[in-house]
Amino acid sequence: MKVLISGASGLIGSALSAHLKSLGHTPLHLVRRAASAAHEIEWQPGVSELNPANLEGIDAIVNLAGATTGRMPWTKKYKRELIDSRIESTKTLVAAMSAMKQPPKVFISGSASGFYGDTGSKNAVETDPKGTGFLSDLAAAWEQQALKAPKGVRVVLVRTTMVLSRKLGALGRLLPLLRLGVGGKLGPGNQWWAWISLEDEVRAIMHLIETESAIGPYNLTAPAPATCNQVVQELARQLKRPAIIPVPSFALRLAFGEAADELLICNQKMNPQRLLDTGFKFSHPDLKSACSWVLQKN
Repeated sequence: MKVLISGASGLIGSALSAHLKSLGHTPLHLVRRAASAAHEIEWQPGVSELNPANLEGIDAIVNLAGATTGRMPWTKKYKRELIDSRIESTKTLVAAMSAMKQPPKVFISGSASGFYGDTGSKNAVETDPKGTGFLSDLAAAWEQQALKAPKGVRVVLVRTTMVLSRKLGALGRLLPLLRLGVGGKLGPGNQWWAWISLEDEVRAIMHLIETESAIGPYNLTAPAPATCNQVVQELARQLKRPAIIPVPSFALRLAFGEAADELLICNQKMNPQRLLDTGFKFSHPDLKSACSWVLQKN
């Protein structure tokens, strides 16, 4: 297959590109500069349209473009960037697909666990309504743009949660502290953190591309949610380091503003049953195996 990826230089996009290559597929990258290689296609979302002729012959599009929510605090200007980078990119892709003679069979479009807002102790499922807050509004608007894809294109919305990776990602700031033995729980520590390993994230996206019956939203999260403290303690245990220096909620709010409440302190608990029902099997279904994989080559 030929698979076009927006956001191909990001954590998930770059891993997905490598995974596609390993399976014998051809990943193509959308880049916001002049294309300098055969696998690159230039685009400027929000500025100019994407030439549909450049997309002919593509079997699937994976839309992962969007500024990182992990850059905190969220200033008014940066919140605008978070919105525009997702909405304008998706609009551009939908417009290009609508103009194609033969649009791709499937459009995998990014979304986020933030769609549900603070879930409390409830396991969020795809039929649940959106929650409240900036991230919930952002994810909902992002999904609505993707659903405007032309008739005949199968649209899959991947509601991704915290991605555990060997580099960067959600653990980019936490792991160095834990290695030094100066880490600990964030905020109360008993807030739920849905999570998924980077390996399972890209495998799930590939699985949804290939599963012709898959349509609509899917929670991309491991089947074993954990609390913040459980994540921190498991990483510390495998690193053989103490994790006894907590960061109180007020300090997180002082440093990161509303992003602290929506990303770090709030409850994110999700159920991946809809993904499991498609036959997907997790490589890292529990926290112990995921943390072992994360730390394996570090």
